[in-house]
Amino acid sequence: MKQVPRPEESPKHPNFDVFVEVIRILRSPGGCPWDIKQTHASIAKNMIEEAYEAVDTIEQNDIEHLKEELGDVLEQVVLQSQIAADAHEFTIDDVIEGVTNKMVRRHPHVFGDMSEVPDDPDEVLALWDQVKLEEQKAKNKGEAVKESLLASVPQSLPALMQAQKISRKLVSAGFEWDSVDDVWKKFQEEVEEFKDAQAQKDAELEFGDMLFTLVNIGRKLGIDAEVALKKTNAKVKKRWEFMEREAWDNNQEIQDLSLEEQEALWQQAKTKE
Repeated sequence: MKQVPRPEESPKHPNFDVFVEVIRILRSPGGCPWDIKQTHASIAKNMIEEAYEAVDTIEQNDIEHLKEELGDVLEQVVLQSQIAADAHEFTIDDVIEGVTNKMVRRHPHVFGDMSEVPDDPDEVLALWDQVKLEEQKAKNKGEAVKESLLASVPQSLPALMQAQKISRKLVSAGFEWDSVDDVWKKFQEEVEEFKDAQAQKDAELEFGDMLFTLVNIGRKLGIDAEVALKKTNAKVKKRWEFMEREAWDNNQEIQDLSLEEQEALWQQAKTKE
């Protein structure tokens, strides 16, 4: 069991304090008119954009640009916190204190006194979900209006990521198939329901059911659905670009080729992988 380090024992981060002060000055009278004008809502989308740019550098293994993009993500956190401080809502210190307490609370195998400490990442993830479930129960205890287990799943997440979060939360409450074979059976049921759908609206819903079930199959097999689809998208993009180059080299446009000619180029692209 590890003790949470006291501030005087921890490494110092003076540059962080300087950065927080820079953002405060930008928001102060006489600072930057753009920064002063911003609200939580006006820059909300920037957080998503900066996070995606950071993920892109990770996927490209571009460490130098990752450092820069993480700085941009940090800027969004500090700026949002300064906007809150100016409105007397909370400060960056409140943000840090809250997330520190949460990390300690959700890692009882490190900071607590567990008799059996998990050594497998999947077991740790399950423990994380269980602690979150207990937090939810404690939060709802004695409340007249209780909060749903799924209330914390962001609506702004991409649909596949949202499905994975929903699935994990349901599993933490015990709502789970016994085996991956059971999920495959459920998928076959969803396929038949999709085939039988008469109206477009029904077909759309049934198609969504198939996707959700596939997400659960991936979860059971340790596959991240969002990552898997991104890799397939990248593969298709790379093959299509090869096909276009081949057509251009022959003074042709890809859309002018027959389906058979396009398929032949597709097969060539596959052999190049």
